Amino acid sequence: MEPALASQAIELPSWAFGNSGTRFKVFGTPGTPRTVQEKIADAATVHRFTGLAPTVALHIPWDHVDDYTALRRHAEDHGVALGTINSNTFQDDVYKFGSLTHVDPAVRQQAVDHHLACIDVMDATGSRDLKIWLADGTNYPGQGDLRGRQDRLAESLATIYDRLGPEQRLVLEYKFFEPAFYHTDVPDWGTSLVQVTALGERAMVCLDTGHHAPGTNIEFIVMQLLRVGRLGSFDFNSRFYADDDLIVGAADPFQLFRILVEVIRGGAMDPASGVAFMLDQCHNVELKIPGQIRSVLNVQEMTAKALLVDTDALAEAQAAGDVLGANGILMDAFWTDVRPELARWRESRGLPADPMRAYAESGYQQQIEAERVGGQQAGWGA
Repeated sequence: MEPALASQAIELPSWAFGNSGTRFKVFGTPGTPRTVQEKIADAATVHRFTGLAPTVALHIPWDHVDDYTALRRHAEDHGVALGTINSNTFQDDVYKFGSLTHVDPAVRQQAVDHHLACIDVMDATGSRDLKIWLADGTNYPGQGDLRGRQDRLAESLATIYDRLGPEQRLVLEYKFFEPAFYHTDVPDWGTSLVQVTALGERAMVCLDTGHHAPGTNIEFIVMQLLRVGRLGSFDFNSRFYADDDLIVGAADPFQLFRILVEVIRGGAMDPASGVAFMLDQCHNVELKIPGQIRSVLNVQEMTAKALLVDTDALAEAQAAGDVLGANGILMDAFWTDVRPELARWRESRGLPADPMRAYAESGYQQQIEAERVGGQQAGWGA
């Protein structure tokens, strides 16, 4: 168990440290970062207490700066690195009827140019992955040409892909609804897989755990994408009803456990696999830094449980058709309390046994609340 845990890395999203909410209200929180530099400082604090979060994802243009090379040095000075670059083609008025799929070539070109600018950011930050999530879709039957939109998407993605450097990847996310409600242009893993397969070997699928219909067997999707070598990254979060972006493992820890069983089975815990693990959450009512600490600890705990599965015994039970025996082997691992062992493991690595308590007692929250007064808090408007 220890080698796998020692190499575990979970990327933090810069936007998780800003104010967020619902379409009804965004609540401000004392100490919220006002700049991307302050977001990085908070992300580095999570890593300092957990040892699990060595990289920070950026969202462009939310995290725009004039000098990304200087921002890269700022992150390194705080003990972290800059990771995935996330594009944004869902907030400008021009994208009302789509971006990379838009019927107007000028709008499509604007969306493509934004992604090319994101690759320029990657060149400066040393980032490997460009992650694309599209809000493109329609609300009513007949509103758009479904096939034409797929053709235009393929053309736009190919232009972006051709600009990537030899060590860079394009990762295409999917979401089955919202903000479009009749159809979404990339609604599921199959559509994403079809599009990225046509691009080349450095195009991958991003799986967001909140982007599925209720009851979807997400671990099956994980298995299949790993099986064909196209799972590029995870966006970890929890949902009760839709894309709720809640703390990972909060709604259904057993689901997270099952996903991680397939992650381990598919070899994705090996850093050489190239699979990136990232959080994609919005802390609307809870404090941001403790929310991120709790999140990475939840992933670590379920990973430790998944590593306890007796795979030899499980394979024997499956081969013998022992239904209850096989299920019992999984459940034994899931119900094992790994928290005391993880606390000892953290202490052996110079980390606090209880990172949540250590952060609460550190005074960092009180410090940023006192210092970050005035200015414009980071976040998005409802």
